Amino acid sequence: MRAIVNVANGGPKVLEVREKPDLTPNPNTLVIDVKASGLNFADILARKGQYPDGPSKPCVMGYEVSGIVGSVGEEVDDQWVGKEVFAMTKFKGQAEQVEVHPEQVFIKPSTLTFEQAAALPVNYLTAYVLLIVMGSLQSEESVLIHNVGGGVGLAALEIARHIGAQTYGTASRRKHEFLAERGLDHAIDYRNEDWYEVLMELTAGKGVELITDPLGGKEWKRSYKALRSTGRLGMFGISSASTNRKGGISGMWQMLKTVMQMPWYHPLPLLNKNRGVFGVNLGHLWHESQKARIWMQKLLDGVGEGWINPHVDATFSFDEVAEAHRYIEQRKNMGKVILVPHR
Repeated sequence: MRAIVNVANGGPKVLEVREKPDLTPNPNTLVIDVKASGLNFADILARKGQYPDGPSKPCVMGYEVSGIVGSVGEEVDDQWVGKEVFAMTKFKGQAEQVEVHPEQVFIKPSTLTFEQAAALPVNYLTAYVLLIVMGSLQSEESVLIHNVGGGVGLAALEIARHIGAQTYGTASRRKHEFLAERGLDHAIDYRNEDWYEVLMELTAGKGVELITDPLGGKEWKRSYKALRSTGRLGMFGISSASTNRKGGISGMWQMLKTVMQMPWYHPLPLLNKNRGVFGVNLGHLWHESQKARIWMQKLLDGVGEGWINPHVDATFSFDEVAEAHRYIEQRKNMGKVILVPHR
């Protein structure tokens, strides 16, 4: 089989497509012949050496796949063989085959393509936890979705619309028309406007009840400031640390600078302001597989009901993985970026 191997820290050129031995399932696992793999910002950070949870290099990244079950271990029901599925993976997903436990696997809805199914696990589970599980967004409330044009952002927008909340989102101006078509109430051009000032003007100085923020650094301070009473700040990334494409020493310095700019939240001000802060990291929820299955079933219900429609912005072959990384780093994507073994 072929796999995308991250051979060292650095720019996109450190990604190589290599031949590896075909996989054989263990007694309690199954092997999926991969049709599509998700590409996430964590993969970008890992390539640069800026992702603490990333495996040591050389490694194969990838947290989500879709495909067809090719073989199963002796302890696994052989009815899985031939099923069209999607799965969450703890790395190693950007390959033509992946080995997983059955509890990580879900039947692919027939209404979704393999590419759309591969867009579900990371983006939609993250958005679901941010908005519903921990964010407790209500229909009478409002939410600011930073980077609303990205994969998690679009997923969060669909969930917020289903709830009935008022939606605000930051995105570059070229994405505004597309976002309006997806149902965003108020788009804010973060590149040419001060998003905080615009948000406060739009909300008559009140702010919003929930903010989802993958930016990190000083932006978390401003997001907290933009919360209304009973507001919650959901933090789930530090994309502002990734301004250097190659990583290395300058990339690590940018990461350190971002961390130093992060706020500290003391209990007393939280009490006095009636605000809350929380963090979401799917990579640290592997021990909660039962919860993840419940959340995913809710999302699959949404697919069946028609209010969840994963948007795949661009598809790249494994051989085009460097281009795919650049595409995300340059903030070109409107929704999910997918890798496929072959065009």
